[in-house]
Amino acid sequence: MQVSQLSIPDIKILTPVKHGDNRGFFSEIYNRETLLDAGIDMDFVQENYSWSADVHTVRGLHFQTGNYQQDKLVQVVRGAILDVAVDLRRSSPSYGRYVSAEISAANWQQILVPRGFAHGFITLQADTHVMYRVTAHYSPEHDSGIRWNDPDIGIDWGISADQAVLSNKDANLPFLADCATLFD
Repeated sequence: MQVSQLSIPDIKILTPVKHGDNRGFFSEIYNRETLLDAGIDMDFVQENYSWSADVHTVRGLHFQTGNYQQDKLVQVVRGAILDVAVDLRRSSPSYGRYVSAEISAANWQQILVPRGFAHGFITLQADTHVMYRVTAHYSPEHDSGIRWNDPDIGIDWGISADQAVLSNKDANLPFLADCATLFD
């Protein structure tokens, strides 16, 4: 597995090896020992699967607080997304900044988003399937987020606001400046 980092070094791109032949391919997409060898030590406790029917579906920007902070390992098994992570660690030199990467079934990459970041994505293709592992169980009491189009963050989603397919929850999340609970 190849591991690289984005401009915020805590965000990693993992590229599993694919072994292909005339039947298709085989790929080991998770191996704890391989991740430990790469300096990634996380205990995943839950795996989630997200299906988005429409292109331009925005999910996020989400995070959990307290003892339910989550590290996330995200992979696309069908379709493509622009994956986004926003640094919410107040003491970080990259606080309030974001990084993004295209993650797709075609490039077979994964993105590792550690705790202390808000996470979200936009589908670049219809019928996109995303799976992700997390290091803490979902907790409604600790569930939080920030608005996907916060002008102070300035994420380039590649679309106008009226093109976004959003849930009511995501459309009404607070802006970063109004978010009471962040990370130190």
